[in-house]
Amino acid sequence: MTHFLKAPRSVRILVTSLVMFLFISACMQARASGPEDTTPRITVISAFAPELTILKESLAGKVSEYSLNGVTFTTGNLEGHPVVLFLSGISVVNAAMTVQLALDHFPIERIVFSGIAGGVDPELHIGDVVIADRWGQYLETVFAREVDGGWETVPFFEYPYPNFGMMFPRSVTVVRTGDRQPEPRFWFPVDEAELLPAARRAAEDVTLARCTPEGQCLENTPRILVGGPGVSGGAFIDNKAFREYVFETFEARVLDMESSAVAHVAYSNQVPYIAVRSLSDLAGGGGGTNQMETFLNLAAGNATSVVKALLRAIPE
Repeated sequence: MTHFLKAPRSVRILVTSLVMFLFISACMQARASGPEDTTPRITVISAFAPELTILKESLAGKVSEYSLNGVTFTTGNLEGHPVVLFLSGISVVNAAMTVQLALDHFPIERIVFSGIAGGVDPELHIGDVVIADRWGQYLETVFAREVDGGWETVPFFEYPYPNFGMMFPRSVTVVRTGDRQPEPRFWFPVDEAELLPAARRAAEDVTLARCTPEGQCLENTPRILVGGPGVSGGAFIDNKAFREYVFETFEARVLDMESSAVAHVAYSNQVPYIAVRSLSDLAGGGGGTNQMETFLNLAAGNATSVVKALLRAIPE
């Protein structure tokens, strides 16, 4: 060290620059290669931290953590399956980005999403859990030009559903390995071979919570409903008119801000997928103010209870 300090300034600068270059190169290489994990896993994704905390506390076996692009991935065993857990973050962009990141760095065989949502079907109540059989993106739209009191759409998109004012839902295009050309698609299916049947078995194995730890109780006993459509978009919906439009147009039971994006990524990568969504509010359909803050933790707990039952129902 003494000899280095006595060296000419130009030499010290050169050596320091070389050391920094080697250090940065090593960091970039580590980031590029990611974790050396060869165990086939189910990834269980949470949109909110409360769900992830519950799932992490249930991990067994060797638990490891990895950081990629600022996202923490936790591996371990959950209900008899090797899993990798992580937080998607809120929004369709965050969800798509983090799921693709996980697929690029871990040997993932199935994708399970755990989260809260807004209820759209008027037959549903806060606390109910919905496991949809397909997901669409209601905010993949054209904002149409107003012409003579009506709307004029551009001709180069498909419009499979009626509009809400100037908003005309459209299909998106998706390309998968082996496809000769992009495929226009509105709905992205969940896995009907294994995960949806497992969800039906799980629905018979769970008792959902009705009251919060603070003693605030739901008017109705929560239920688990398997099947029917779900939709997602990059907007928090707390509007009665739009809620009614979504139900009438798509026959959707539930809407959120992530599940359809993950369904799109899973479809593109040909990885089996399912989402478990517990209703924390009614997307503007309830009387009074939005109740999400009141029942967020109850809904998150119900979602994770169903996810763990779902994992138990999947053959090891």
